[in-house]
Amino acid sequence: MTVAPAHFPLARPRRLRAAPWIRRLVAETLVTPADLVWPLIIHDGGDARVAVPSMPGIDRLSPAEAVKAAREALDLGIPAVALFPNISATAKDAVGSGATDPDGLVPETVRAIKDAVPEIGVITDVALDCYTDHGHDGVLEDGRILNDASLERLAEQAFIHAHAGADIVAPSDMMDGRVQAIREALEANSFSDTLILSYAAKYASAFYGPYRDAVGSAKALTGDKKTYQMDPANTDEALKEVALDLAEGADMVMVKPGMLYLDIIQRVAEAFKVPTFAYQVSGEYAMMRAAIANGWLEEDRAILESLTAFKRAGCSGVLTYFAPQAARLLNA
Repeated sequence: MTVAPAHFPLARPRRLRAAPWIRRLVAETLVTPADLVWPLIIHDGGDARVAVPSMPGIDRLSPAEAVKAAREALDLGIPAVALFPNISATAKDAVGSGATDPDGLVPETVRAIKDAVPEIGVITDVALDCYTDHGHDGVLEDGRILNDASLERLAEQAFIHAHAGADIVAPSDMMDGRVQAIREALEANSFSDTLILSYAAKYASAFYGPYRDAVGSAKALTGDKKTYQMDPANTDEALKEVALDLAEGADMVMVKPGMLYLDIIQRVAEAFKVPTFAYQVSGEYAMMRAAIANGWLEEDRAILESLTAFKRAGCSGVLTYFAPQAARLLNA
């Protein structure tokens, strides 16, 4: 039944905005701490914390400090943390050997967190860029990223993370077929319950710079990643990538970056009806921090408004460096 809309003065939309209680009551989008994932940069140096200059307020954490952060996340109602490693340059090589070290930084930190805070979800990044001396996400040969040769290493890395106790492995490399390779490796080794969060639509973005500084891959990177990460001009391609990853066994999908790609998030969420995540990436975080520091943005409102936009677009959850601060605001 179609009802003709009323017109002014009978219709006054401002009545539904007149007081905080009515605005809360009729809000279409709700953000809670349970919608957040806290990315943690971990490192293998001797210091407990090392500031990341390009990401004000963010530190690289030792495994012990990562445990403290995981406990803080749980106390705030944040359901999961995501780990990203910064390893010593001397430990990097052409094939990223450190990625498949069962006693490496990530497995060590996963075990420490799951031993101390078993209730928290732990997500691990599956890619080689943090471990290679060339900064790429796959095996490099004569200037080319070898797709199929990279799959075996990625599958082994995912298995090692699962064996250490990771709840979710998150391939961010954008190699073709990597979700299937990882799923088969997990199934073959009795880790059928390990979740895969695929970075299904990861774009070759200019907004990853501070993150690469944080994990130590910026100076090592040779060339760019445009032969495997997506062209920012494309949208239909994102749907194709998501469909492929779901068919290969992904449980959830990611769109990255986030704030500049809300249209992609909306298309993916509407088309596939699967848990869809976004990453509020380092460049987006750093931009907002700079504007806040200069007094150009009101800090608390800007943070919560940005997260509301992700949820409004269709996100099930958001990886954000603002997670603990946002959770405190939401819990207040």
